[in-house]
Amino acid sequence: MYQPRSYRHWIKSQDLVPFNVVVQETDLYIRASADLSREARQLVLKYRRLLEDYIEHHPAFLTSLEPLAVPEDAPPIVRDMAKAASQVGVGPMAAVAGAMAEFVGNELSALSPEIIIENGGDIFLKTRRKRMVSIYAGKSPLSGRIGLEISGKETPLGICTSSGTVGHSLSYGQADGIVVLAKSASLADAAATAIGNGITQPGDIPQQLEQVKGVTGLKGVIIIKDSQMGVWGDIKLSQMAT
Repeated sequence: MYQPRSYRHWIKSQDLVPFNVVVQETDLYIRASADLSREARQLVLKYRRLLEDYIEHHPAFLTSLEPLAVPEDAPPIVRDMAKAASQVGVGPMAAVAGAMAEFVGNELSALSPEIIIENGGDIFLKTRRKRMVSIYAGKSPLSGRIGLEISGKETPLGICTSSGTVGHSLSYGQADGIVVLAKSASLADAAATAIGNGITQPGDIPQQLEQVKGVTGLKGVIIIKDSQMGVWGDIKLSQMAT
């Protein structure tokens, strides 16, 4: 069932030009200094083709729920997804949305000094100024009331979200919102899935936060379940206007 993506407007960026690029399952909402939809579409096609060709010859890459080794001559996006998944113990496709946003975003950055790409709740952010990112957590009373303050010097940055109660992505948990920050959007995406799988009740939050401390490359984590929230890492939170 389609769910309206109202959360796409929860990053303050009225100074940038918004546009959408949709290619089959890939649905990117992009904001840049100019309308780069033609260039972005070509990049989406490029990276989808690389992934689809690899999966055609290695079908387990699409279906595995556990990390997979990939050959050294695999496409960079495939190697990046596999590496991220192996760090947190999930299947490589758990990193696909973050990877697509990051790989497209890195190339578009040559054409725009600032770029924000949202792909199903996973964000690649490169900015020169401070940005506020609202946290969407479904029916939790905290949803939309808390925001992340991101400075330009922290970017490029991946900000990825997973939920067991919102959206169609596979999750074995019941978290209302998991937000992970990392320089690698692929890692942030995979980690959000892994953490979310371990949350079924608010009491699970401390254990999951303790586990993420051992994952190299993570900058910060927020876990929301019902009215409870746990935070770890280098994160600056702000209360959003209601």
